[in-house]
Amino acid sequence: MREQPIHSWPGIPVLILLLAALPACIWWFIDAANGKDVLSVVAAILAFIGVLIAMAGFYMVEPNQAAVLTLFGKYIGTVKEAGLRYNNPFYSAKKVSLRVRNFESGRLKVNELEGSPIEIAAVIVWKVVDSAEAVFNVDDYESFVHIQSEAALRSMATSYPYDQHEEGQVALRSHSNEISQHLKQQLDERLTTAGVDVIEARISHLAYAPEIASAMLQRQQAVAIISARQKIVE
Repeated sequence: MREQPIHSWPGIPVLILLLAALPACIWWFIDAANGKDVLSVVAAILAFIGVLIAMAGFYMVEPNQAAVLTLFGKYIGTVKEAGLRYNNPFYSAKKVSLRVRNFESGRLKVNELEGSPIEIAAVIVWKVVDSAEAVFNVDDYESFVHIQSEAALRSMATSYPYDQHEEGQVALRSHSNEISQHLKQQLDERLTTAGVDVIEARISHLAYAPEIASAMLQRQQAVAIISARQKIVE
């Protein structure tokens, strides 16, 4: 379901009109009652009730916010104009923030491409770009973003080695730009159905799991020494 803009009325003029209609209905009722005009009395009462019902059509939209309007469960449209707005009083308005948001995933323990356990976390910057998809395509779009982000991070981490062992090999530790781009691409694919755009995704924590950290550090040092000796020989 795609977002559809819908016209809304400025709230202040409508509010002034309805506030003026209330005393007019009361005056009409009193005048009709004094004249013992039963039909006019009934009409004045109905008009007064109608004005009260019409008062329910007001809602507030903040900057960078959307109001998703529904009528008895059917999607009507989305209003993005900020301020006090007015529509059919029987519409229900669900507010959706369009502001840029960010969060840091928890530290996940996964096995990288070569099978070594690592800890990895990422910072995800995102925002809603389609309010209708965010509301109707998923049950809870914020929870959906968090869960899919962790799933994408796990999938990405298992696709690369922690360290580069061959010339031209992309590794988690040495190719942060390529890794971030891959993670963003995976997130875009997973979150597009929820009307969410990923602005940035980057690794915020990367380390070997504590139980092998010491051994892997020694291995890195040994590899560095061997590499240095080879360069000296060359």
